[in-house]
Amino acid sequence: MKNNMQDGVQQVGEAKQAFLSGENFYAQHLLGAHKEQEGYVFRVWAPNARAVFLVGDFNDWQDLPMEKDEASGIWQVYTEIASEGDLYKFKVRQADGREILKIDPFAVRFEKRPGDAAELYSFPEKKWKDGLWRGRNKRINHFKRPLNIYEMHASSWKHHADGTPYSFAELKTELVPYLVEMNYTHVEFMPLMEHPLGRSWGYQLVGYFAMSSYYGTPAEFQDFVEACHLNNIGVFVDWVPGHFCINDDTLPYYDGTPQFEYTDPDRAKNNRWGSINFDLGKPQVQSFLISSAMYWIEMFHIDGIRVDAVSNMIYRDYDEGPWTPNHEGGNRNLEGYYFLQKLNAVIKLAHPNVLMIAEESSSETPVTGMIESGSLGFDYKWNMGWMNDVLRFYEMDPIYRKDNFNLITFSFMYMMQENFILPLSHDEVVHGKKSLMHKMWGDRYKQFAQLRNLYTYFMAHPGKKLLFMGSEWGQFLEWKFDEGLEWADLNDPLNLSMQHFTAELNKFYKEQTALWELEDSYDTIEIIDADNTTESVLTFMRKGKRKKDFLIVVLNMTPVERQDFHVGVPYPGTYEEIWNTEMQEFGGTWTKHNETRQSESIEFKEYGQLIKTTVPALGAIILKPESINTRKK
Repeated sequence: MKNNMQDGVQQVGEAKQAFLSGENFYAQHLLGAHKEQEGYVFRVWAPNARAVFLVGDFNDWQDLPMEKDEASGIWQVYTEIASEGDLYKFKVRQADGREILKIDPFAVRFEKRPGDAAELYSFPEKKWKDGLWRGRNKRINHFKRPLNIYEMHASSWKHHADGTPYSFAELKTELVPYLVEMNYTHVEFMPLMEHPLGRSWGYQLVGYFAMSSYYGTPAEFQDFVEACHLNNIGVFVDWVPGHFCINDDTLPYYDGTPQFEYTDPDRAKNNRWGSINFDLGKPQVQSFLISSAMYWIEMFHIDGIRVDAVSNMIYRDYDEGPWTPNHEGGNRNLEGYYFLQKLNAVIKLAHPNVLMIAEESSSETPVTGMIESGSLGFDYKWNMGWMNDVLRFYEMDPIYRKDNFNLITFSFMYMMQENFILPLSHDEVVHGKKSLMHKMWGDRYKQFAQLRNLYTYFMAHPGKKLLFMGSEWGQFLEWKFDEGLEWADLNDPLNLSMQHFTAELNKFYKEQTALWELEDSYDTIEIIDADNTTESVLTFMRKGKRKKDFLIVVLNMTPVERQDFHVGVPYPGTYEEIWNTEMQEFGGTWTKHNETRQSESIEFKEYGQLIKTTVPALGAIILKPESINTRKK
């Protein structure tokens, strides 16, 4: 028994030292509340506090003094009066003598809003059944596989009649079959971690180890992820390691001094979002944040993490307000830069198949690729430039598109500089920006036609895909975080047809290897004609590994049908139309596809062969070789 106790003390000491040095990536096993023997041990890091007390249900919120380990700044108390389900907080007598009730930063469960006390919670032992999914995931090269993400805000997908949102137990029953029916490969959730204000959409966190009780229990989320995996759906979560909620009873100035935040008040304060920035150079903060990421990956079998607001973490001048250059005289936040490299290195060493995704809006810092080459080490980066240019183009009256055609072709110049995800995300359908459907020019019929055109371009352009919920059927109203989606729209035949179109396009994407097999190289694409500004028609080719595996994509950006339209093709033979956005089943007017075309030996652009076909007004078609002679080009 004595030896066991000594071993335990030694392990705690080693864990404390690793936490202080920024190398404890399982810090939740040290700090927070843990069942031990007949009671619980509570630990909290507050190095400059004068005193810390444990208070909770179990002692009528009276002060239970904690003892400080001076070397680590960690306070500890053991009690046998606490039990499962009890609520608790830490009363911190801060450096200036002020006493304030603070949350447990390492709590795994909180009471429901508006309360914010931590809850003693033990995970039920789970025997996971997703081994086949996880094993297969380890063997695949995700760069050469389809990746099509349905982005979600968990509590506003569907609401009950009384206005309450679905829990993850209910989402398991309804959402998982919907994802399968819609042919998505992955689902991504806006932050699920505990946050006190729904209006923040989860981007101002307080509990980095706790799923918000608003969404149900952690065990329910585990079951949801398992159900996704059993149906071949991957699960991503958004995560916010750059800044945190400003509420005084949470993380800010925890012990009365800059603890989680920068010492410089200008660097600590985030003016843009009204929050507090983490000091990413502080070793204890690195232990805290990397432990959080590892916790979500391992406890919930998460397939990927999207790191929010990376620009805010790597540039000192990103925020609104005063800023000071770094010691080299530049604007790079070196602490954030090196933290992100460390984060990605740790995650990839432990879980090489977990995808790390950056939401980053600049082009000054390499984001994806090898850390050794100076990149941050992410797998993917959101292509914000593509998104901004493309939506500007589709909002435009077609009469002006010929003069702004570069908005949809410029991305071809830089599309391989990073591993990109093309995001049509929640940020583009709020705050008066209008829904994707509402952005489209013209009357209702033309709006649907252009939305089908946009989604075809989106799916055919190199880069992985992300579409926000509700956009799949062309919801006209902006997204509202506190209401369910406008499911009543599906009583309208045009909305229902649009939903069917999206499901079929997602299926088409998965089935056509040319859309993703060579996506990590320029071999994946060949531009046929990006200079037809007069007619505003864009034509390009997507290619797979096999010589005969290619698709020809033709996008008509005007409300004028292009008859007898010339398309250069690489080989003589016949070409079949396999996709047309104007088919009746999709809400268009065409009852049958263009006929299969035989190429003609006429030079067109850089090709010795061409075909002639009809391209619908505001429509898109995709052609595939049916019978071609690849020996002649």
